Amino acid sequence: MFDNDVVPRTPLPARPLPARPVAASVELLHQAADGVRGAGREHAAPRRLALAHLAALRGAAAVLAARARPGSGGGPRDAWALLGSVAPELGEWARFFAGWSPGRGASRPVSARDADDMVRQVEQFLILAEVAVRGAGPRSRPGTDPGQRSVGGRSGAPLGGAPGG
Repeated sequence: MFDNDVVPRTPLPARPLPARPVAASVELLHQAADGVRGAGREHAAPRRLALAHLAALRGAAAVLAARARPGSGGGPRDAWALLGSVAPELGEWARFFAGWSPGRGASRPVSARDADDMVRQVEQFLILAEVAVRGAGPRSRPGTDPGQRSVGGRSGAPLGGAPGG
């Protein structure tokens, strides 16, 4: 077929990473915000906690999409471990949410308080995820700019048994 001397082996040029958040990151932030709002409306505590945790995972995915570099790391890792390495300022949050991941802490009984606390934690985390994606403070306060969707909520460290709380 082909002789190695005839077919040049030229590496593909590396694509420069965008300076602004990629559309996928912004869309994931929107999905996460929608998800945490939906979690807040859910009546069953285990489902409310699971939906909130999924919203946090989407927020983490948004940060990873914006910051992770292709080929970085030493093989497959879960999103929370990867988040702590590409966004060290979110490391405590990553450890907190990893503790609630399926197969770790999610099998324990979930109280209404656990679920409510998780929804509040995710609201706070999504603000910080938005800051990490956009590289600056949130674009607008919730409800102040009808043309701009923002995740809203409070910032800070995880509450109730979480690091820093």
